[in-house]
Amino acid sequence: MKRKKLIILGLIVLLVLLSCAAGVNSLKGTADSGGDIAGFWMGLWHGIASPIMFIISLFNKNISIYEIHNNGNWYNFGFLLGASIIFGGSGSGAGSRKCR
Repeated sequence: MKRKKLIILGLIVLLVLLSCAAGVNSLKGTADSGGDIAGFWMGLWHGIASPIMFIISLFNKNISIYEIHNNGNWYNFGFLLGASIIFGGSGSGAGSRKCR
């Protein structure tokens, strides 16, 4: 009986997490009003600036931290790389730990 409850709880958690999955970006590859499409370098900059832009976006509905007019995978890679630079995703802390 306890195992059955754990399986049901696991399925509920899985469904809740899957409901948060990102959808398709229908504006990928299309230019914005200025005729620009964000690429790797803009993604890198947006990733680095994401903590500040997040705070600003809480108070201004016209600001977002992610550019929807992007070229796809290269922008996403740049954004994640920039965010990992800011949030310390290099893993250097784990490598510097001393073994006993």
